[in-house]
Amino acid sequence: AAQLRVFLAWSAGNSQLHFAWHMLAMTGMRRGEALELRWRDFNPEAASVMVRRSAGVIRNKGEGSAVMVGPTKGGASRTVDLDPVTVVMGKTQRRERGLVSLQLAAADALILGDAEGRHLHPEHFSRTFRETLARCRKDLPDLPVIRLHDLRHTHATVLLAKGVPVKTVSARLGHASAVVTMTLYAH
Repeated sequence: AAQLRVFLAWSAGNSQLHFAWHMLAMTGMRRGEALELRWRDFNPEAASVMVRRSAGVIRNKGEGSAVMVGPTKGGASRTVDLDPVTVVMGKTQRRERGLVSLQLAAADALILGDAEGRHLHPEHFSRTFRETLARCRKDLPDLPVIRLHDLRHTHATVLLAKGVPVKTVSARLGHASAVVTMTLYAH
Protein backbone atom coordinates (compact mmCIF):
# COMPACT_ATOMS: atom_id res chain seq x y z
CA ALA A 1 0.00 0.00 0.00
CA ALA A 2 2.80 2.42 0.86
CA GLN A 3 4.64 1.71 -2.40
CA LEU A 4 1.41 2.15 -4.36
CA ARG A 5 0.82 5.54 -2.70
CA VAL A 6 4.34 6.63 -3.64
CA PHE A 7 3.93 5.52 -7.26
CA LEU A 8 0.52 7.19 -7.64
CA ALA A 9 1.77 10.43 -6.07
CA TRP A 10 4.64 10.48 -8.58
CA SER A 11 2.34 9.50 -11.45
CA ALA A 12 -0.06 12.37 -10.70
CA GLY A 13 2.53 14.87 -11.91
CA ASN A 14 4.38 12.74 -14.44
CA SER A 15 2.00 10.55 -16.44
CA GLN A 16 -0.75 11.44 -18.87
CA LEU A 17 -2.36 8.11 -17.96
CA HIS A 18 -2.34 8.75 -14.22
CA PHE A 19 -6.13 8.35 -14.03
CA ALA A 20 -5.83 4.92 -15.69
CA TRP A 21 -3.16 3.72 -13.26
CA HIS A 22 -5.13 5.11 -10.31
CA MET A 23 -8.40 3.51 -11.43
CA LEU A 24 -6.79 0.11 -12.01
CA ALA A 25 -5.14 0.23 -8.59
CA MET A 26 -8.32 1.35 -6.81
CA THR A 27 -10.76 -1.03 -8.51
CA GLY A 28 -8.78 -4.17 -9.28
CA MET A 29 -10.12 -4.24 -12.82
CA ARG A 30 -8.33 -6.18 -15.51
CA ARG A 31 -6.61 -4.19 -18.24
CA GLY A 32 -9.16 -5.08 -20.92
CA GLU A 33 -12.08 -4.25 -18.63
CA ALA A 34 -10.73 -0.76 -17.98
CA LEU A 35 -10.00 -0.17 -21.66
CA GLU A 36 -13.60 -1.00 -22.60
CA LEU A 37 -15.27 1.17 -19.93
CA ARG A 38 -17.71 3.71 -21.34
CA TRP A 39 -19.02 6.83 -19.66
CA ARG A 40 -22.45 5.17 -19.33
CA ASP A 41 -20.73 2.60 -17.08
CA PHE A 42 -19.48 5.32 -14.71
CA ASN A 43 -22.03 6.36 -12.07
CA PRO A 44 -20.59 9.14 -9.89
CA GLU A 45 -23.83 9.53 -7.92
CA ALA A 46 -23.68 5.88 -6.83
CA ALA A 47 -19.86 5.99 -6.62
CA SER A 48 -19.59 2.92 -8.82
CA VAL A 49 -18.60 1.63 -12.21
CA MET A 50 -20.25 -1.22 -14.10
CA VAL A 51 -17.80 -3.65 -15.66
CA ARG A 52 -19.64 -5.18 -18.62
CA ARG A 53 -17.10 -5.95 -21.34
CA SER A 54 -13.41 -6.35 -22.05
CA ALA A 55 -11.13 -5.23 -24.87
CA GLY A 56 -8.48 -7.67 -26.00
CA VAL A 57 -6.05 -8.20 -28.83
CA ILE A 58 -6.70 -10.52 -31.75
CA ARG A 59 -4.12 -11.42 -34.34
CA ASN A 60 -4.96 -12.19 -37.93
CA LYS A 61 -2.21 -13.88 -39.89
CA GLY A 62 -0.68 -11.38 -42.27
CA GLU A 63 -2.85 -8.51 -41.01
CA GLY A 64 -1.27 -7.67 -37.66
CA SER A 65 -3.30 -7.19 -34.52
CA ALA A 66 -6.58 -5.47 -33.74
CA VAL A 67 -8.59 -4.64 -30.65
CA MET A 68 -11.68 -6.81 -30.19
CA VAL A 69 -14.43 -6.34 -27.61
CA GLY A 70 -15.97 -9.30 -25.86
CA PRO A 71 -17.32 -10.39 -22.51
CA THR A 72 -15.36 -10.09 -19.29
CA LYS A 73 -13.06 -13.00 -18.42
CA GLY A 74 -15.70 -14.42 -16.09
CA GLY A 75 -18.46 -13.77 -18.61
CA ALA A 76 -20.56 -11.75 -16.16
CA SER A 77 -21.03 -8.07 -15.51
CA ARG A 78 -20.28 -6.66 -12.09
CA THR A 79 -20.54 -3.38 -10.23
CA VAL A 80 -17.41 -2.08 -8.55
CA ASP A 81 -17.68 0.57 -5.85
CA LEU A 82 -15.44 3.61 -6.19
CA ASP A 83 -13.75 5.60 -3.47
CA PRO A 84 -14.43 9.38 -3.37
CA VAL A 85 -11.05 10.31 -4.90
CA THR A 86 -11.61 8.03 -7.90
CA VAL A 87 -15.10 9.50 -8.39
CA VAL A 88 -13.68 13.04 -8.46
CA MET A 89 -10.90 11.96 -10.81
CA GLY A 90 -13.46 10.30 -13.08
CA LYS A 91 -15.54 13.47 -13.23
CA THR A 92 -12.41 15.47 -14.01
CA GLN A 93 -11.41 13.00 -16.72
CA ARG A 94 -14.82 13.33 -18.37
CA ARG A 95 -14.75 17.12 -18.19
CA GLU A 96 -11.24 17.27 -19.66
CA ARG A 97 -12.10 14.86 -22.47
CA GLY A 98 -15.24 16.89 -23.17
CA LEU A 99 -13.11 20.01 -23.57
CA VAL A 100 -11.18 18.25 -26.33
CA SER A 101 -14.36 17.05 -28.05
CA LEU A 102 -17.93 16.62 -26.84
CA GLN A 103 -17.90 13.20 -28.50
CA LEU A 104 -15.19 12.05 -26.06
CA ALA A 105 -17.53 12.72 -23.12
CA ALA A 106 -20.66 11.18 -24.67
CA ALA A 107 -22.29 8.27 -22.84
CA ASP A 108 -21.00 5.70 -25.33
CA ALA A 109 -17.45 7.13 -25.48
CA LEU A 110 -14.55 5.22 -23.99
CA ILE A 111 -13.31 6.54 -20.66
CA LEU A 112 -9.71 5.63 -21.56
CA GLY A 113 -9.88 6.06 -25.32
CA ASP A 114 -7.34 7.88 -27.45
CA ALA A 115 -7.78 11.48 -28.67
CA GLU A 116 -9.94 10.20 -31.55
CA GLY A 117 -12.16 8.16 -29.23
CA ARG A 118 -10.73 4.80 -30.28
CA HIS A 119 -9.54 2.00 -28.02
CA LEU A 120 -6.05 2.22 -26.65
CA HIS A 121 -4.19 -0.87 -27.82
CA PRO A 122 -3.94 -3.19 -24.77
CA GLU A 123 -0.33 -4.17 -25.43
CA HIS A 124 0.74 -0.55 -25.98
CA PHE A 125 -1.13 0.36 -22.78
CA SER A 126 0.89 -2.22 -20.82
CA ARG A 127 4.12 -1.02 -22.46
CA THR A 128 3.27 2.56 -21.47
CA PHE A 129 2.84 1.40 -17.87
CA ARG A 130 6.27 -0.29 -17.94
CA GLU A 131 7.83 2.88 -19.38
CA THR A 132 6.05 5.04 -16.80
CA LEU A 133 7.25 2.83 -13.96
CA ALA A 134 10.81 2.88 -15.36
CA ARG A 135 10.76 6.71 -15.37
CA CYS A 136 9.35 6.68 -11.84
CA ARG A 137 12.09 4.34 -10.64
CA LYS A 138 14.74 6.80 -11.85
CA ASP A 139 13.36 9.21 -9.22
CA LEU A 140 12.32 6.53 -6.72
CA PRO A 141 14.64 3.52 -7.18
CA ASP A 142 13.29 1.64 -4.15
CA LEU A 143 10.01 0.88 -5.92
CA PRO A 144 9.79 -2.67 -7.29
CA VAL A 145 9.44 -3.50 -10.96
CA ILE A 146 5.90 -4.73 -11.49
CA ARG A 147 3.59 -5.54 -14.38
CA LEU A 148 0.40 -3.62 -15.08
CA HIS A 149 -1.59 -6.66 -13.89
CA ASP A 150 0.16 -6.38 -10.53
CA LEU A 151 -1.93 -3.28 -9.79
CA ARG A 152 -4.87 -5.75 -9.66
CA HIS A 153 -2.94 -8.06 -7.33
CA THR A 154 -1.94 -5.13 -5.14
CA HIS A 155 -5.57 -4.01 -4.93
CA ALA A 156 -6.71 -7.45 -3.78
CA THR A 157 -3.84 -7.87 -1.33
CA VAL A 158 -4.47 -4.46 0.27
CA LEU A 159 -8.19 -5.19 0.67
CA LEU A 160 -7.57 -8.61 2.22
CA ALA A 161 -4.91 -7.16 4.55
CA LYS A 162 -7.46 -4.58 5.71
CA GLY A 163 -9.86 -7.38 6.63
CA VAL A 164 -12.31 -7.02 3.74
CA PRO A 165 -14.16 -10.35 3.46
CA VAL A 166 -12.83 -12.69 0.78
CA LYS A 167 -16.28 -12.99 -0.77
CA THR A 168 -16.43 -9.20 -1.24
CA VAL A 169 -12.95 -9.08 -2.76
CA SER A 170 -13.81 -12.01 -5.03
CA ALA A 171 -16.96 -10.28 -6.33
CA ARG A 172 -15.05 -7.04 -6.84
CA LEU A 173 -12.39 -8.81 -8.92
CA GLY A 174 -14.94 -10.77 -10.94
CA HIS A 175 -13.67 -14.15 -9.80
CA ALA A 176 -15.97 -17.12 -10.29
CA SER A 177 -15.76 -17.94 -6.57
CA ALA A 178 -14.02 -16.98 -3.37
CA VAL A 179 -11.95 -20.17 -3.74
CA VAL A 180 -10.24 -18.64 -6.78
CA THR A 181 -9.47 -15.51 -4.76
CA MET A 182 -8.09 -17.47 -1.84
CA THR A 183 -5.98 -19.64 -4.14
CA LEU A 184 -4.35 -16.54 -5.64
CA TYR A 185 -4.09 -14.44 -2.49
CA ALA A 186 -3.79 -16.89 0.43
CA HIS A 187 -0.38 -15.37 1.24
